[in-house]
Amino acid sequence: MAIRYLADPHFDHEDIIGYDNRPFDSVREMNAVMTDRWNRVCREDDMIYIIGDFCAGGADRWRELLCRLRGRKVLITGNHDNPEAAGQMCREGLLEAAEPYLEIEDAGRHVVLCHYPIVPFHNHYFGWYHLYGHVHAGYEWNMTEHEKRQLRRLYVRDDICRLANAGTMMPYMDYMPRTLDELLEEL
Repeated sequence: MAIRYLADPHFDHEDIIGYDNRPFDSVREMNAVMTDRWNRVCREDDMIYIIGDFCAGGADRWRELLCRLRGRKVLITGNHDNPEAAGQMCREGLLEAAEPYLEIEDAGRHVVLCHYPIVPFHNHYFGWYHLYGHVHAGYEWNMTEHEKRQLRRLYVRDDICRLANAGTMMPYMDYMPRTLDELLEEL
């Protein structure tokens, strides 16, 4: 079993193609490519943490997508997630949980999961990691990266404030869930 992470897939969200400059001509193409890439790397027993903004549709669409995507899934709720759909998917067992914030352990490493970047985050000084989304690849992501660098300079250490944008549109994500080890290569 692997633990994988992905933020901001925005399934069925047409405007996101232009907003992120995603390389797709339509929502249909975007959904198909993301589903294919997800299922290419994920096994049924993998734990996938969706770090917010899963799908623009309602419960029926969420159900359809979640049934097609491999793995056990936990949603870290984002600002575009439909709370009624998320709750229904939890009741139906298609999501194991839907929470705004989680702290988990991944191969002995502590990971803070929140859709929104937190600088500094809980235990950032003690070697913990933080995976987030929300800011896509724009100005707010640059601002978050700037703050991370400032904290590292202040403490003269590279092992603090280890946070990464797990947004699907980031080049290192390539529109598919990634393991923490894969993401650490990018930190």
